[in-house]
Amino acid sequence: MSGDKAESIILVAVHEEGIAALIHSNLVNTGFQVVHAGDAIGVLAKSRELKPALIVLDMMLPGIPGKEVLRTLKSTSGTSGIPVIVVSERSEEIDRIIALELGADDYVVKPFSPRELALRVRAILSRRSMQQPKPTRMSIGRLKLDLENRAVSVNGKPVELSALDFRLMTVLMTALGRVVSRDQLIESAWGSESEISTRTVDTQLRRLRAKLGSAAEQIETVRGFGYRLAE
Repeated sequence: MSGDKAESIILVAVHEEGIAALIHSNLVNTGFQVVHAGDAIGVLAKSRELKPALIVLDMMLPGIPGKEVLRTLKSTSGTSGIPVIVVSERSEEIDRIIALELGADDYVVKPFSPRELALRVRAILSRRSMQQPKPTRMSIGRLKLDLENRAVSVNGKPVELSALDFRLMTVLMTALGRVVSRDQLIESAWGSESEISTRTVDTQLRRLRAKLGSAAEQIETVRGFGYRLAE
């Protein structure tokens, strides 16, 4: 499993339980973690809370019309950068054009192959990963990370971190506020072949927080998913 997609969270917003279950199993088999939302309000709330790697959005969700959900996602600062694959029963060209103009990254017409959808998800995330510049210096809240010099500071004061702590900080910082699962932290910081338990991850994160002092609260625990770095 590659680091780009390992345990990335995909938000599946499809109200038909049977289709949602098929999408779920295929995404999990492809190496993703899946979260569900059954209505428009749930999509918007979970998108803001979890900042998933990608959203699969059904245009026929209960509540708010799909176009308005997509428009809201793409016009809100916290979610505008999240790629969206639209699924719809409508196959007319105008519907595709409207969705793409509103910011959708792909448009899939029902019925579709759940396996093909999972491959489309992987392809979009792979392209995004290759297109994103690799910054050498990052700053979030009180924290600053210098990849070239392998240095971390809090409020301008250097913090001494072990090599493992630095790798964990790098994963959290480069996630840009998205949730990073414990499995992804294990693969990125310890290596995919290591036999590290999730309890070890939690212990190491507690130690890392203690070293960060006033910035400790920026590492947030997202119950049931993992960790993220907040501002």
